[in-house]
Amino acid sequence: MPVCLQTFCLVTLKFLIRGIRTLSWSRTLVCHGLLKKKVHFFGEINPNTFTALETGPYFVSRNVNMSSAMSQRMVWVDLEMTGLDVEKDQIIEMACIITDLDLNILAEGPNLIINQPDKLLDGMSEWCKEHHGKSGLTQAVRNSKITLELAEYEFLSFVRKHTPPGQCPLAGNSVHADKRFLDKYMPQFMYHLHYRIIDVSTIKELCRRWFPKEYEMVPHKKAIHRALDDIYESINELRFYKSNIFKVPTEEKKCTNIENGGSNNSTHK
Repeated sequence: MPVCLQTFCLVTLKFLIRGIRTLSWSRTLVCHGLLKKKVHFFGEINPNTFTALETGPYFVSRNVNMSSAMSQRMVWVDLEMTGLDVEKDQIIEMACIITDLDLNILAEGPNLIINQPDKLLDGMSEWCKEHHGKSGLTQAVRNSKITLELAEYEFLSFVRKHTPPGQCPLAGNSVHADKRFLDKYMPQFMYHLHYRIIDVSTIKELCRRWFPKEYEMVPHKKAIHRALDDIYESINELRFYKSNIFKVPTEEKKCTNIENGGSNNSTHK
């Protein structure tokens, strides 16, 4: 074999091995939430705001100059669906609000009703037919001209404007259920958010068990079952927990805690 051909084969082999290692490394980081699969988005990315680092078929998109305060923002979302089966049911309404870490509302995003075929609406459960019919949502879905793709574009544009990529969590009541639908039907929107969630319902259940007296004062919800109204109620509920549960204990409570066998060390590992 000629020397030049041997050299070419050796260089090619090294290149392929390096590519395989890079791909394996990238997939490992994807599993840990440090990299995200590349998603083709039909909007525009402002090169002055975000940076993209290509790594094989994956990329990292981060704003290197993003302030820590902006990264602490919360992306509040509520969905109304035709049911809870993510394989057959669909999103019919979605709203989004951005708050800071102190739950001050910074921006109210789109509140969109998404068109779905009559066959899907007619096949909803009796609960959905009753509540969505009573709220006027069912008829609004029939009249809507907004597609799922357009809705995702609008919401993704909104969160890109107010939050850095991959840093702000999804928030809401029982938001794990909303996340399942968003993962399936709005993956580009979800790729922008952090993989963790802030589920107010979890805090509610812990409060009910650990702080029963305070739990009796939790604000009652109106159960309107419309996306934007539900978000505002979720934010107000978390504000209650923040003010009444997540607070520095008084000296009297500290002494009681010590008498009951607790520790006066406020640092927890």
